[in-house]
Amino acid sequence: MLTPNLHASRKTKKTILGELPVEWSVRPLEECAALERGKFAFRPRTDPRFYGGETPFVQTGDVSNARAWIHSYTQTLNEQGLAISKVFPKGTILMAIAANIGDCAILEFDSACPDSVIGISPRDAMDNLFLYYQLTDQKEHLHYLAPAGAQKNLNLDLLRNLPICVPPYPEQKKISEILETWDQAIERLEKLIAAKKQLKHGLMQQLLSGKKRFGDLTEHGWERMKICDFTRPAVRVVAKPTEPFKALGIRSHGKGTFIKRDFDPATIDMTELYVVRESDLIVKITFAWEGAIAIATAKDDGALVSHRFPTYEFLTDRVIPDYFRHVILQRVFVLRLGLISPGGAGRNRVLSKHDFAKLELAIPSLPEQRRIADVLNGCDREIKLLQAELNALQNQKKGLMQKLLTGKVRVTHLLTEWT
Repeated sequence: MLTPNLHASRKTKKTILGELPVEWSVRPLEECAALERGKFAFRPRTDPRFYGGETPFVQTGDVSNARAWIHSYTQTLNEQGLAISKVFPKGTILMAIAANIGDCAILEFDSACPDSVIGISPRDAMDNLFLYYQLTDQKEHLHYLAPAGAQKNLNLDLLRNLPICVPPYPEQKKISEILETWDQAIERLEKLIAAKKQLKHGLMQQLLSGKKRFGDLTEHGWERMKICDFTRPAVRVVAKPTEPFKALGIRSHGKGTFIKRDFDPATIDMTELYVVRESDLIVKITFAWEGAIAIATAKDDGALVSHRFPTYEFLTDRVIPDYFRHVILQRVFVLRLGLISPGGAGRNRVLSKHDFAKLELAIPSLPEQRRIADVLNGCDREIKLLQAELNALQNQKKGLMQKLLTGKVRVTHLLTEWT
């Protein structure tokens, strides 16, 4: 994305925030905006001061730097049974001072907020959106300012004295317009990615259940198979290394494998480990019920696991790994893993390897497996490319934001008006 009318900064001066353009000033936040803490109290639903269930109630978790605006709310007063003593108007900047400290958002509607949120209303000399971008840029600093304790909370007095750089108002407006343009592009891409993921989810449900078939493959029926019919245990025993080694782990919720490089053998008591090969089916028996199951990738080849990660090879004349990796992501499949994982201490529920081998599934022919895998892999590639584009946009915006908010890059046509 190109951003026109930008120019390197000219004369600068030293300030508490570092080198800034000579035309900019630095002021405490309380001089730039009015600050007020949210507040609510529990009341009976019949309380006459009740707002009639129409005023939105924004929780601390709704305040997120991920978006410039809060588009919806999680609860209404009617559901909460709350009487609200403070309602912030549309356009107020919200900042979380507990839990997700420093996260900000701008209200799109009048809303009540808890006392873990600060409402910030810019004064006349400060553009609302410019101040929002400055505050989001200082999140790490705000988290550092919060006093240490069992639960960190940002002190309101510290927040009042937070230094804010104040460019001339026209430049504030132009900077916020530029950054908002980037945010809009990012949001459009996020929505496109969400739509692509939803499309893939729908295709998975249709293709993996046989409700949607390929016309030229309908003469091939689906066969009921147990997992032990198309896999066999892969027990590749090795002695525990004496030097740091490549270990493999599995994330829950179908998020795949991860590698722990230079894993210290002294941290485990086992004397034997097991080798993983590309395309193996691997299960973490203590968290299978939570979707800790994956197909090993090329980067996983040669990694070591413990006995808690039973590993299986595919009989590829019956089922191909590229197809089955989509099957294990289905919610119904994970629920079935939960049914064969008896409860234990805490969240640990140990999968029965015997019952896992006996799980029965409807499996299409090999040609249909390949076709289904091709379609779903194509969706994954498209989503991955869009996600890479989104990451690039977010990084570019972050870099531009830092330069604009410190005056290292200026808006050219405004500079010529002031000089």
